[in-house]
Amino acid sequence: MERFGFVGLPNAGKSSLFNALAGGGALAAPYAFATTDPNVGVAKVFDDRVEQLAAMSGSKNIIHTSVQFNDIGGLVEGASQGEGLGNKFLAGIREVDAIVFVLRAFPDDDVPGPTDPLEHLAIVETELALADLDAAEKQLDKVSRVARTDRSKADEQKVLQRVVEFLSDGTPLYKSDLTEAERTEMKPFFFLTNKPVLAVVNIGEDQLEEGDEIAAPVSEALGGAQVIATCVQLEAEAAQLEDDERAEMLEGLGLGEGAMPRFIRAAYEIMGLRTYLTTGEKETRAWTFRAGSTAPQAAGVIHTDFERGFIRAETCGWKELVDAGSWAAARDKGLVRSEGKDYIVSDGDVMEFRFNV
Repeated sequence: MERFGFVGLPNAGKSSLFNALAGGGALAAPYAFATTDPNVGVAKVFDDRVEQLAAMSGSKNIIHTSVQFNDIGGLVEGASQGEGLGNKFLAGIREVDAIVFVLRAFPDDDVPGPTDPLEHLAIVETELALADLDAAEKQLDKVSRVARTDRSKADEQKVLQRVVEFLSDGTPLYKSDLTEAERTEMKPFFFLTNKPVLAVVNIGEDQLEEGDEIAAPVSEALGGAQVIATCVQLEAEAAQLEDDERAEMLEGLGLGEGAMPRFIRAAYEIMGLRTYLTTGEKETRAWTFRAGSTAPQAAGVIHTDFERGFIRAETCGWKELVDAGSWAAARDKGLVRSEGKDYIVSDGDVMEFRFNV
């Protein structure tokens, strides 16, 4: 399961965002370091395609995919030097697969701290870059010494030199022009800023109509990364309600399905994750796979035997299947394809695997 870490200054709304996703459980208080140990929760990645296929198949069980998220304690200036939660905070970030910046934009005289999300972002990025710079310089020193006698380390040394240059200028690695191959080469070093990022800008209830305008400069500052502006407190309150009451509340505020499903889908997307589906009377289920996976690799998500003994995959697009009304009807219409080992699975494929072990 992919892990996303909430990163931001104290009082930015990280714990409230956790509660909006998990339906409660985290202390949200207007003072620094209310969270000292990461809260860990799991959020369902709601997918209407699953619901439609389940209705078509009359499935007894419906299973959506899910992601794990960690509410990490607030970061402060000097965290890279041990201020605040210091190394404990940074260790929490190292453990996640992607970073979600939670940036405050709502004004509240009772809550200390700046209300400019760009100011929040600048502080957080600086601390993460400084922590990475310290780690990168140490790694470069080690690799440079080894490279004197081991020429196979020359490429790694060159990439680390570039990493140090970027970080010395205060540039996080996700804003650098490192190639995908270079980023992959740096993964064993667990640099904080070598992770995918997105941002949630926490706005006040009276700022809802200005959300896109407030989010735009943050997206620009993050190099075009996805940024979602929402009133996290409202979303957290809605999460405490039953489904029909929550839908009524969000609709009454003009928020539609709310920002949380959109946020989860965005988080899912930045990790290069995609979904294929299986459906039948017993169960309709969404399965997570990496973009670019072949049919056997996707089959292996269900069980390694499926990948090891893969023969072929019967495949149909989810919309074509729903429109046809059943797998048999889709087959009669020539919509079901037989795909082999080289087939690259597409998001939304409905699949039945044939295998033999």
